[in-house]
Amino acid sequence: MRVLDPFFHKKSSYVCRVLGRELFVVTGHSEMAREWSFCITRCHMRKVAITMIMIAPLLSFLPIGWALAGLPEDATRAYQHGDYQKAYRLVKALAEQGDGEAQHALGVLYLNGQGVAQDYAEAAKWFRKAAEQGYTGSMNNLGVMYKNGQGMPRDYAEAVKLFRKAAEHGYVDALHNLGLIYRDGMGVPQDNAEAAALFKKAAGQGHPGAAFNLGVLYYDGKGIPQDYAEAGKWFRKAAEQGDASAQYNLGLSYVKGRGVKRDYAEAAKWFRKAADQGNAGAQYNLGWFHLHGNGVPKDYTEAAKWFRKAAEQGNADAQFSLAGLYDGGMGVPQDNTEAARWLLKAAEQGDAVAQYNLGLFYRKGKGVQKDEAEAVKWYRKAAEQGLTDAQYLVGLAYFIGASVPKDNSLAYFWLSMAASTRAGRYYEESVKMRDDVANYMTPDQINKAKQMVREWEAKQPRK
Repeated sequence: MRVLDPFFHKKSSYVCRVLGRELFVVTGHSEMAREWSFCITRCHMRKVAITMIMIAPLLSFLPIGWALAGLPEDATRAYQHGDYQKAYRLVKALAEQGDGEAQHALGVLYLNGQGVAQDYAEAAKWFRKAAEQGYTGSMNNLGVMYKNGQGMPRDYAEAVKLFRKAAEHGYVDALHNLGLIYRDGMGVPQDNAEAAALFKKAAGQGHPGAAFNLGVLYYDGKGIPQDYAEAGKWFRKAAEQGDASAQYNLGLSYVKGRGVKRDYAEAAKWFRKAADQGNAGAQYNLGWFHLHGNGVPKDYTEAAKWFRKAAEQGNADAQFSLAGLYDGGMGVPQDNTEAARWLLKAAEQGDAVAQYNLGLFYRKGKGVQKDEAEAVKWYRKAAEQGLTDAQYLVGLAYFIGASVPKDNSLAYFWLSMAASTRAGRYYEESVKMRDDVANYMTPDQINKAKQMVREWEAKQPRK
């Protein structure tokens, strides 16, 4: 029986994800394309996945609170210069005297822990006092705190009431937040059409987050007819106001040619704007563009620079790609240890192809100490995610007893999984080996192994 020696496996899938955004909390991850640079096998296209994630910072309108005309100039100056303790002393006295603007500002300081220990209950107390005097920013902030359960039990109904009241008084952030409430069905029946109407109203008043989210609803056709041109229009409005996630999505629109004419140079321009603001997905995509010369000059050094920026933010695709550059010495000095280090980071995040390649590194002692058991461990993790090449190697390991107990039933199972699709590089070998393994098994063992395959397949999501 001939056993193929595995070689370094390449990712070559092209993934686009359009991202929604929230005003409530911070996250921020995104992806578009994945590619090994140095070992070409085959290319797979993936359907665009529309995913809403939360990107905007918590209470992003807070700096507006310090623009209140009634605050003492020295308090505002202290806050702007980072002297929060002085700002706290100045506004606290005014807040205790009943000054609504100072009460709002004091709530901001307690919320952020600036000049005083962070205390959500105290922040809520002062926002409530200011809200009772009609300060819409405080109404909105208090609504966010009710929504998040900060300083009080979570209460969506109370959050909705406060957002609605602030929105009725013309506070655009509250209007946007109310749209999020309807989009996600928090304390109200989920209603994308109402969310779209609220986003459109806020976007018409210049709110970039609302413009962005409206673009996502148009892109996804939720609550309104799907319209890529309208999606691109609203992404552009938000992008031109400096919104990084909108810049990223506008770049994706140019990559896919949806709502706009496909234009890699224009895509690269918008990815660069988002990347300069720290958007990890845009940084990764810009690296990918430089790697292949799409819309920008091919430049491995630039590719490595942008992959590194995204990788350091935890982007698994960028970590994998940076490992590939180190492995091939492209744009960076060739360094197996660095390649292994970045592969491990991606593998630990569950990236199946990184797990497979890390197994190969351990098998060969490349950048790490040679360790067959560790190699099989990582093959197994990739195999469990459906990577057929890894399934083949796990089956082989069980058949010959390489760092795992010899087990013909498990060998038959994994080789059957690898042979279930022609996509794998070892399809023909998997079929031959599975049939060879069967020669060492009883009919009952074969039937049990086939039952394991059926049970596995039944658990897998339908494509």
